[in-house]
Amino acid sequence: MPRAGFYTVESGKISFRRDGNWYSDDERIDNPRIALLFSQSIKRNPDGSYYLQVAEERASIAVEDTPYVVRALEDDELGGFAMILNDDTREPLDPAALEIGDDNVLYARVKGGIDRARFLRSAYYHLSERFESDEAGRFYVNLRGKRYPLKSAPNAGVSGN
Repeated sequence: MPRAGFYTVESGKISFRRDGNWYSDDERIDNPRIALLFSQSIKRNPDGSYYLQVAEERASIAVEDTPYVVRALEDDELGGFAMILNDDTREPLDPAALEIGDDNVLYARVKGGIDRARFLRSAYYHLSERFESDEAGRFYVNLRGKRYPLKSAPNAGVSGN
């Protein structure tokens, strides 16, 4: 028997999409408290698929790209940034772990390097103020006076990602 208010998980196909929003079937879940609850309840199966676990309730979900997104950046007052993720956690930005994927999407490693987080547009533009390039066309992010190369993600450019 589902707990009160958690019928959404069992009543439709739940997905977390590239835009950083949750959907039930094709309807966006606009309630920020439900979206936060879902973001804080993501678990991964051994096969790499994802599910939501809220108390005793469990439901499979579809994750379109990554289970986490970088919603915003905050200056850490040391010349770097803290990332604010969709689960409302803050993690220091490791510029050495940034990757560029298909369509020039920026990703960061999060959760101890286990997962990737896709940068949403506002966070990307915030960080882009620190982007530099050299004569060879390589791109870097400059933090604390040091240039970190922006690497291509391992499967970037491979169709079907």
